[in-house]
Amino acid sequence: MEDTDAKRFGLRCVASLGVLGTKFWKVWSDYVNFPNEIDLRDAIVVAARSAFRSLFSLHHGNYYYCSLITTGEAHSPVVTAWSWEALENATRGAENINEALFMTKWSYADSPYFAYGENFFAPVKELFRARPRISASMSDDEWSHEFQLRLDAMEFAMTKLDREGMFGLGEDRNRIVVLVEVMPPDASNTERAIRLNPPGALVEWLADVSEAT
Repeated sequence: MEDTDAKRFGLRCVASLGVLGTKFWKVWSDYVNFPNEIDLRDAIVVAARSAFRSLFSLHHGNYYYCSLITTGEAHSPVVTAWSWEALENATRGAENINEALFMTKWSYADSPYFAYGENFFAPVKELFRARPRISASMSDDEWSHEFQLRLDAMEFAMTKLDREGMFGLGEDRNRIVVLVEVMPPDASNTERAIRLNPPGALVEWLADVSEAT
C-alpha cells in the first residue's frame, strides 16, 4: 500500500513539474533569451509602414485590400495588396471576366504587389529567427503560445498603422479591407478581419469569402 501511494505521489510530482516547466518556458522564451512580443511589434510596424508607404507612393491606385501574409508556422510576414486598377490589368482578356474577377480579387499570391518591399522586413526576419522555432518537437501549449505571440504582433502592427491613417480615414477607410492572414487560410483570418476593420469595410469581403468556402 505504501509503495502504491509513493508511486502516485511520484506521478503527481512529475505532472506538476511538467506544468511548471511549460510555464517557465513561456516566461523564459519571452523575457530572457529571445526577442519579446514588443520587439516583434515594433519591428513589424516599421517594416510594414515603410512597405505600404513605398507601395502607395510608387504605384498609385485605388487600393481595396492590404494584408500581411504569414504561414501556418507563423514565419516573418510579407505585404500584399490589390488596387482596382491592378485587378483590372490582371484580369484583362480573361475568357470569363466575372469568374476571373472573383477568383483574383482577394488572391494574395496573384497580386503584382505580393511580397512588396520585402527588403524592409529583413530586421523582422532576424527577430523571428531568434525566437523559438515552431516545430513538431514543441508541446501543444508551446506551439500555441509561440504561434499566437507572432500573430498578435502582426495584428498590433496593422492596427497601429490603421490608427495612423495609413489606410484612409472616414469613408475612405471603408473602401479598404485590412488583414493579417495565415496561409493556407483558417478561421482565425476572419476573426482578425472583424477586429481590424470597421463593419462597412468588410461587407464585400465577408460575402465573397463565405461564397468561396
